[in-house]
Amino acid sequence: MANDLSRYDKKLEHILRTSARIFAEKSYHSTSMRDISRETEVSLSGLYHYCKSKEELLYLIQDHCFGRVSERLEERIKTVNDPFEKLRILIDNHLSFFAANMAEMKVLSHEAESLAGDLHKHVTTKKERYARLARKILREIQEQAETRPRGPQAGSPLGVGRSGRVPSPANHANGRVDLTVATYALFGMMNWIYNWYDPTGKLSVHQLVDNITRLFLNGFLSSSTERVGVPAPRTEKISVWRTA
Repeated sequence: MANDLSRYDKKLEHILRTSARIFAEKSYHSTSMRDISRETEVSLSGLYHYCKSKEELLYLIQDHCFGRVSERLEERIKTVNDPFEKLRILIDNHLSFFAANMAEMKVLSHEAESLAGDLHKHVTTKKERYARLARKILREIQEQAETRPRGPQAGSPLGVGRSGRVPSPANHANGRVDLTVATYALFGMMNWIYNWYDPTGKLSVHQLVDNITRLFLNGFLSSSTERVGVPAPRTEKISVWRTA
């Protein structure tokens, strides 16, 4: 029985990985079950043995990916106390997982709203739980940074602070960067890599993790000895049309 389950799981994973690749190449809405049947070499009746519909296939891909990346993160930070180290692990966990699954990353980003009803609700619940965990880590970093003296911090556990962890730029309310902005800016940085990052290129995943961690925590000018002033914001409506 165990062997039967193993064969079933392996076949389902093959179908999901192949479907993710096709969705990434053609888009979910432009892909038919016949396309998936042809690429997986599984008959249409065989496909329906594993899933009821194309939408369920998309759901299984999203549910599996968010489940795996979240569970792995929670396991890795379970015994870690330093929030800066937790953030490094979060970034490493997220980028390592998706660098090895670039098609899945594109599908998660592009087809986030293609699910409906209970399937959409279930995946959204997992995404929100993952985002809350990231937000909690960032809040811990803010709170810990406010209690530490400014200046050089030798031996930073992240390897990003030998010149000191740069205090967050002030907002107008209380000097803190808004946690919602910070959380989704972090995911924006990480989730966009499928557009430009080549896992087989000269930049290793480790180097990618290091650069994004330093960029997020210290900013682009993290090696500079002087802070750059940010002018007061000026809101201006700009249309792409010259006659608007």
